[in-house]
Amino acid sequence: MVDRIRGRGRDSATSGSAPAGDGGGSTIAIASTDPKQATWERVQLARNLRRPRILELVGAMADEFVELHGDRLFGDDEAVVTGLARIGDRRVAVIGQQKGADTEENIRRNFGMPHPEGYRKAMRVMELAERFGLPIVTFVDVPGAHPGPESEERGIAESIARSIGLMSRLRTPIVVVITGEGGSGGALAIAVGDVIIALENAVYSVISPEGCAAILWRTADEAPTAAVAMKMTAPEQQALGVVDIVIAEPGAGAHTDPAETARRIRDVIDDQLDALTAVPLDALVEARYRRFRNLGAFREVEAPPPPTPERPGLADRLRNLLDPGRWSGIQNIPAGRRDELPARDEV
Repeated sequence: MVDRIRGRGRDSATSGSAPAGDGGGSTIAIASTDPKQATWERVQLARNLRRPRILELVGAMADEFVELHGDRLFGDDEAVVTGLARIGDRRVAVIGQQKGADTEENIRRNFGMPHPEGYRKAMRVMELAERFGLPIVTFVDVPGAHPGPESEERGIAESIARSIGLMSRLRTPIVVVITGEGGSGGALAIAVGDVIIALENAVYSVISPEGCAAILWRTADEAPTAAVAMKMTAPEQQALGVVDIVIAEPGAGAHTDPAETARRIRDVIDDQLDALTAVPLDALVEARYRRFRNLGAFREVEAPPPPTPERPGLADRLRNLLDPGRWSGIQNIPAGRRDELPARDEV
């Protein structure tokens, strides 16, 4: 079994690779020239119900895939897909969120929003990958972690935090692919990697545009405005240094040609894993840690010290103490009511 996971005793042809960063295709033309409308069109493309999910992408990319289930503590969360795959002559561990293609499947998969056991299942496979020296490839497509009471009862915050901490120190290469909507800690829980790749129409943000608009403007109608302010599109995230590579999507979007989208993702993953496997593990883990510590860097500017207030002399302090104006407010309170609070009109 160990030999099978490691890929010993099997010869496979090496797949071709495309130059990193271009994804092997042209950029999709967004109809609107208005920045707000153009950004909102990207968000809608990222949420397209026909957009390829992890099972479809892995099915097209991998020559062999074995799905693993359960977190060994509570149950199996169908919003998270994990397993072992063979891509060409390389064995990898695969983790990602899975949305449904219709209402029935969306309900079964909780609309792609993981419960705590989903992240614990992912962590189980991550540790398995580290044990057998397998690279990890994660596919991010989630609006956010499940916010319901059952998730709070089972420790959603703890599972996300522990997953982030685990990925920051795993001694194996990690490649992250943002395929659709990457939202909040639900996405970051499986997105701590050495290389972050995003499809052209993917979005990545700390909160959904609707949630941001509800906080800032008290209405979700301002979601397009919030999307522009958050710079959540893949090209903007690349300019900020959060995303390393943006892969162009075929045709009018990934949903129009999932097979070609999977081929482009596979080519870039192959190139990146070739580079990452050549890096010593100590240097790899240190570089990954520094990468995320340096996000959101800022510069401290030394401000001039505030002026020292002039200390009043003895005469000034006596004048302030004996100033009859200090007690004028008390003298205006009618007699017989000094022990009562003043009424609103008196104040």
